[in-house]
Amino acid sequence: MNRKRKNTLKAVFDEPIRSDVLWGDIEKLVVAYGGYIEEGKGSRVRMELNGVRAVFHRPHPAKETGKGALKSVRRFLSTAGVKYEI
Repeated sequence: MNRKRKNTLKAVFDEPIRSDVLWGDIEKLVVAYGGYIEEGKGSRVRMELNGVRAVFHRPHPAKETGKGALKSVRRFLSTAGVKYEI
């Protein structure tokens, strides 16, 4: 995994929850871990990683992920076995 993905992973798990994480970077992070992304209707995005599935809404018109969505992404990644260690 390259430095950009490591920085995105750190940003997802940072405390307090950040509001400047780009959604595109989260999608690339999931793919880097071997996950799949599928487009749904409207702004829906289905993700699967290590047998764990989740549906998210892409933020619009902004590119940054909201704090609530980032919390859900964090939960999804944790459930799929992804951990960030300092």
